[in-house]
Amino acid sequence: MFIGEYHHNLDAKGRLAIPSKFRHRLAEGAVVTRGLDKALFLLPLEEWGKLSEKLASLPLGAANSRAFARLMLAGAMDVSLDKQGRCIIPDYLRDYANLQKEVVVVGVHSRLELWDHDAWNTYRAKTEADAESIAEQLGELGI
Repeated sequence: MFIGEYHHNLDAKGRLAIPSKFRHRLAEGAVVTRGLDKALFLLPLEEWGKLSEKLASLPLGAANSRAFARLMLAGAMDVSLDKQGRCIIPDYLRDYANLQKEVVVVGVHSRLELWDHDAWNTYRAKTEADAESIAEQLGELGI
């Protein structure tokens, strides 16, 4: 399981060091793709397989299903870790998430999210401010 928040820098070649505690989960390969909220998703191959199957099963006749599948699948790139535990984040994905230098790697159960430092701080502050309201809504769902 991926949990926690880690701050790392992209190097000049677009390589990002993955927190050492997660490297074993990505050792067999991973996929990085456009995520939600202008972040990137980094998933182990097994989790990517589950997600891509769900995306493939969305109704083809629904425009929103096609758009979401395209967002995730067309933006996906296979990545592997080098000996230093780094992976290359392609230019088009760095542009999508506005990743410059400082990247926040966020563990979210079955995936890692890669956030621009400033975007993460803005998102986190807003979510923390709305925490009671969010909790109340989730409480209605039995959480």
